[in-house]
Amino acid sequence: MKNKILIIATLAGSLVLSSCEDFLTHDNTTSANQETFFDTDEALEAATAPLYNYVWNSFNDKAYYSMGDGRANNITARWSDYIYPYTNFTETALSPGLEDAWGSFYSVVAQSNYAINNIKDYSGPQVSEKAKVQAYAEARFMRGLAYWYIGSLWNKGIIYENTAEQVNNSVVPANRGVDVIEFAIRDLEYAAVNLSKTASDVGRVTCYSAYAILSRMYLSMAGLTTEGEYNGSNIATDFNRGSRNTYYLDMARKAATKVIEEGPYSLLDNYGDLFAPSTCNNNSEAIFQLQWLQGSTDAIGWGCNNSISTYFGWSTMVSEQNWGNATYASYDLVRAYDPQDRTRRHYTIATVGEYYPDLNTKNGGYTYNVTETGYDNKCNFKKYVIGKIDDNGQSYAQSSGMNTYMMRLAEVYLNLAEAILGNNASTSEQAACDAFNAVRKRAGMPSLTTITYSDIHYERRIELALEGQYWYDLLRRSYYQQQEVVNYLNSQERNAGYEWDETEACQYAKTSDGTGVSTATSANLTLPISDVDRGRNPLLNNDPVAYEFGAKEVTENDLFND
Repeated sequence: MKNKILIIATLAGSLVLSSCEDFLTHDNTTSANQETFFDTDEALEAATAPLYNYVWNSFNDKAYYSMGDGRANNITARWSDYIYPYTNFTETALSPGLEDAWGSFYSVVAQSNYAINNIKDYSGPQVSEKAKVQAYAEARFMRGLAYWYIGSLWNKGIIYENTAEQVNNSVVPANRGVDVIEFAIRDLEYAAVNLSKTASDVGRVTCYSAYAILSRMYLSMAGLTTEGEYNGSNIATDFNRGSRNTYYLDMARKAATKVIEEGPYSLLDNYGDLFAPSTCNNNSEAIFQLQWLQGSTDAIGWGCNNSISTYFGWSTMVSEQNWGNATYASYDLVRAYDPQDRTRRHYTIATVGEYYPDLNTKNGGYTYNVTETGYDNKCNFKKYVIGKIDDNGQSYAQSSGMNTYMMRLAEVYLNLAEAILGNNASTSEQAACDAFNAVRKRAGMPSLTTITYSDIHYERRIELALEGQYWYDLLRRSYYQQQEVVNYLNSQERNAGYEWDETEACQYAKTSDGTGVSTATSANLTLPISDVDRGRNPLLNNDPVAYEFGAKEVTENDLFND
C-alpha cells in the first residue's frame, strides 16, 4: 500500500492539509482530477491511501499525545506550550494547539468527504461496485473516527457531509456533542458492515477494524445516554448518576467479541515488540495504525512522516533529532506502576539503570542515567524512541518510519472487560477475566479472578500509556461519575518534581509540589474552541443545536446477525 500512497501523492501534487482561512475550507487533496481519475478499482484504492497518513499528520505530530496523555497527566512538559496549558488546566481560547487540533480533525473530515463524494460522483463504468463500496466505507471509517475525537474533546462540532458545499456556507452552528458521537457511530457501523473481512492491502482497515473502534465508541455512548438506542431525547443530564446505558454496554460487548472471536488478530508475545522497529508496523496485534513512510523527509516529503520520536527523544544518543529532554513521565504515572509491572514500565518509561540494547548499539547499548548522567530526576519516554539510523536503518530526523497505533487488540480485550463489568462493582464472568488476564499475562502480571473498575482503570492506563487514550478513558468515566473524575484530576500532583530513591516502592520520591496548576472543575472536561476558529465562525460561541438524522442505514441485526 505504501507505494500506492506515493503514487497518489504525486498525482495530487502538493498536499495542503493544514488549516486554511477556515477549518472547513480544506482543499481537495485526494485526487488531481477527480472527473477522470476514478477509472479503475486500483485508482479508487490509491485515492483513499492518503486517508491513512497525510490527513492525520498534524494530529499525530502533537495532538495525539498532548490531548490524549498530556491532558490526563501522563506527561510533564512544563516548557511545551502545546502540552502544559492542558496539563495545568489553564487553557483558554487563545492557547496554542487548540486551533491545530481542531483543524487536524477537520482535515480528516474534509478529505474523507471529498473521497466519499468523488467516488459517488465520478467513478467510471470500469470501476466495480465492490471497489466503490470498499473505498466509500474506508472514508467513512476515517471520518467517523475524527468526529469521535471532536465530540469527545469539545462536546460539540459541526457535522457536514459535503466539503465543497460547506466551504460556501461555513458560518453555521455547531451540533451537540452526543450528536457528533452518534454521527461517528453511524459512520463506523456503515464501515463495519461494508468493509471486507480481509485487508485489501497491508495496513488497510477491515470490517474488524470498524468493530474494534465501535467497541470504544459504544462505551462512550453508554455514558452519554440513559437507556435504549439513541433517539435524540434520551441524553443523560445527571453526570453523577453512577450507571450507564445497558443497551450500549451490550453493543460494546458484542462488537469486541466479534473482533476477538472472528478477527485475525493475536497479542504479540512480548510487550516490547509492539514498539520495536522490526515488529511494530502492521503486526498481528495492530487493528488500525496510521501508515507512515520510511525515509528522510527530503526523500519522502512532509505529511507522510512520523515525528513522535523527535518529540520524545531525550538525547542525541537515542534519536537523530531530540526535542524530548524536558518532556517526560509525570510523577503520577511513575508512581502508578505496580512494582510487579516491570516489563511495561521498562518499555514505556526509562528509569535509572534500565538497559536498552537497541539504543546506542555501536557502543554496546544504552543504560539510562549511566551511559549519560543527569537523568535521576525524571523518567523520559522509551515508547516510540527507537534509536538512530545506525541502530535500526530507518530513523531520520522527524521521520522514524514507525506506524502510530490507533487501535490494537489489547484495547479490545479491555473494552470487552469493561462492557461486561458494566454497572456492577465487580465481575468474575469468565469472558471478562479471560480477556483482561490475557493483557496482564503478556505483561508478566498475575491473573485476577475478580475484576473491578479500578483494575480496568489501571490496566488501560499502563497498557496504553503514551498511545493517546488515557484522557478519553477519563472522559468516558465522567459521563456518569463526573465528580469522581474531577476529584481524581485534582489528586494527581501535576508538575510535581521527583528523583530516584530506591527506598520508595516506585523507586522515585517526590521532591517538590507542582506549580502553575489550576483546580480542575467540570468545565475542564470540555476544551474551548480556539479564538481563531470562533472569530471565523461566530456561531461557534452559541449553544450547540441538535443534528437532524435520517433513518439509520445499519441495524443491530445487520451488525451482529450476518
